[in-house]
Amino acid sequence: MKHLAILGTRGIPAQHGGFETFAEQLALYLKDHGWRVTVYCQEDSGDKSWETVWRGIRRIHIPVNLKGAKAAVIFDLKAAWHARQLGRDTLLLTLGYNTACFHVMQRLNGQINVINMDGIEWRRDKWGPIAKTWFWLNERAGCFLGNHLVADHPKIKDHLATRINREKISMIPYGGDKVSTADASLLEVFKIKPGNFSVVIARPEPENSFLEMVRAFSLKKRNHKLVVLGNFDKVNSQYHKEVMDAASEEVIFPGAIYDQAVVGALRFFAKFYLHGHTVGGTNPSLVEALGASCAVIAHDNHFNRWVAGEQAKYFKNETECSDIFDALLPSTFDNSSMKDASQRVFETRLTWKIILADYEELLTAWHPNQITGKSELGS
Repeated sequence: MKHLAILGTRGIPAQHGGFETFAEQLALYLKDHGWRVTVYCQEDSGDKSWETVWRGIRRIHIPVNLKGAKAAVIFDLKAAWHARQLGRDTLLLTLGYNTACFHVMQRLNGQINVINMDGIEWRRDKWGPIAKTWFWLNERAGCFLGNHLVADHPKIKDHLATRINREKISMIPYGGDKVSTADASLLEVFKIKPGNFSVVIARPEPENSFLEMVRAFSLKKRNHKLVVLGNFDKVNSQYHKEVMDAASEEVIFPGAIYDQAVVGALRFFAKFYLHGHTVGGTNPSLVEALGASCAVIAHDNHFNRWVAGEQAKYFKNETECSDIFDALLPSTFDNSSMKDASQRVFETRLTWKIILADYEELLTAWHPNQITGKSELGS
């Protein structure tokens, strides 16, 4: 039986983000295909690690009595240290490179570690010089210490190929579920109806173009609502204050919503899904929007264009975004061709069925049972 251990997430079942959702999906898929799977889980309290079993998946719980970024770093360090005892017959899959330097322990221990390199974290505007330097160094550490790398976007693969031999990198994007229906009654709390609103679902940070999109929308009366999800702190964040101050009365800020049924309804019934991300690879929220057959308006960059396809509408700046709103928001505009195109893109390359099968093929090829003695082991 092949054994895989997944590191780098806060654990399963998924409660936090894209990597957690992926870890849950992959763990259950591999378990159903005869693998033995271990997932490391971060806990907020406790004196020592413990184990549980969830739906046939072994979970190793590691307590960290800290909060925020420091907690994540300490958790990753403890998980990497603990993973040493799993032995050389266990394949490791590390999700993210933010603490890749810790995996020198796996290299020295002769364990095979496949690393999903995620996005280009050190380019994000939200980080200061120290954090950017840390991520920059760990990106290079991941390229060196990982036996094989996974890029979730062709442009991420191109970027990593400037650091390491291109043959050491596989490109597998993020996946999602197809959404064919949703509960329209969940919209009532926001006083909106299907088709008379558009939605933004992202972290409210400058690199995600919140200010540009809200300003463009608010230039004139639209007879349309814009629902902007996210944790906005107008008191302590100047950027959040600017976004909220720029909003017209047609913009709704409901806060961060974690109820997946509600989020799913907002996607499914929105006239448009707005995606302002300017950096990163295959963004989970955009994939989920395509899975819900959303008509997409996105920031114009090579990351978003590859994911959303050419039938989406793209803007480079606030003026272009406003022009798109002028053309597309009137009730006379039919978005059905955009929705159909999103569905085709999703079903062609972004379903979990496709993504998880690609991962199993890659992980099987790199499992210690398959490559013991091969030269690639030390690559």
